[in-house]
Amino acid sequence: MTKKIGFRILAATALAATLGACATTKTVDQKIAEAQAQTSKKIESVEGQVEDLQTKQKATDVHLTQTDAQLAELSQEAKDALKRAQDAGVLAKGKVVFQETFKEDRVKFKTNKYDLDKNAQTALDDFAGKVKALNEQYYVEIQGHTDDTGARKLNDELGERRADEVRRYLSRTAQLPLNRMSTISYGDTLPAASNKTKKGRAENRRVVIVVLE
Repeated sequence: MTKKIGFRILAATALAATLGACATTKTVDQKIAEAQAQTSKKIESVEGQVEDLQTKQKATDVHLTQTDAQLAELSQEAKDALKRAQDAGVLAKGKVVFQETFKEDRVKFKTNKYDLDKNAQTALDDFAGKVKALNEQYYVEIQGHTDDTGARKLNDELGERRADEVRRYLSRTAQLPLNRMSTISYGDTLPAASNKTKKGRAENRRVVIVVLE
């Protein structure tokens, strides 16, 4: 009788141990499954981040869509404007749409002056109409130039005033968004003609506007 009882106790103990082992195994399996699920989520998250980075890289690479041949045809002002816009990260397509130079025949600046006359305003209205006709997002850089009359520092300031005056007019009167326009002064550093003649100096007192997208 005692042996039977002992046997039953051992059997019950073994069964309990087995059931405990099963329960432990089940718990371990559940934890493993949960860990695998978390790992899968992390992998998916990383893959999503990589995809986002690749998308951003493609957007950056778009800045290079202007071919070498096209770049070679651009003026120095346009090349400079393109690089500045790329560095600032304000471009969508990364290319120059068109460039307009406003000088003696359209926007006349007298020596040491930066105000716009009626002819200049009409020319800028025409320019604004072309910009508004663009279907894409655009960015405009307005570059002020001077002849070499006067000191370098004064010419730098005068070039900036001319560019600012054009930007102000295009914003207030022609209704171009102010945040899509920037200005820069070249002063007398990039002459379009010789400063040795009156006609040449008049040509150098100009504004160049580069439109990019």
